[in-house]
Amino acid sequence: MGVACRMARTARESTNVIQQERIHIAVVDLTIPMDNEHQDCSGHRVLQLLRRMECPPITVVVRPRQSCAAESARGLQEALREGAFAVHDRPLGVELLLQTLQRAIQRHFSGGWPAR
Repeated sequence: MGVACRMARTARESTNVIQQERIHIAVVDLTIPMDNEHQDCSGHRVLQLLRRMECPPITVVVRPRQSCAAESARGLQEALREGAFAVHDRPLGVELLLQTLQRAIQRHFSGGWPAR
């Protein structure tokens, strides 16, 4: 399909990838650290950056398992407000992630990968 995957291990790396590459689908782990020195979770900052792009990509959010139903609902609402296509709790199996990506491609790109 011509898919090129880019991986960022920190929010700073994510920012660089977002500024240098055209992003069609982003999988964002909410627990991504700001950088190698500051381990604070910065996934929400990455989501906001993606949402503010001229053409925001489809975004799949991966978050830590939630401790209660109310916390889960609040977190889901917040991620959806930030433009998430889907929200999954960890541990996330590969099969579920692939199914989510397949749904996103089907819904947003008519089943085929967009041309560069």
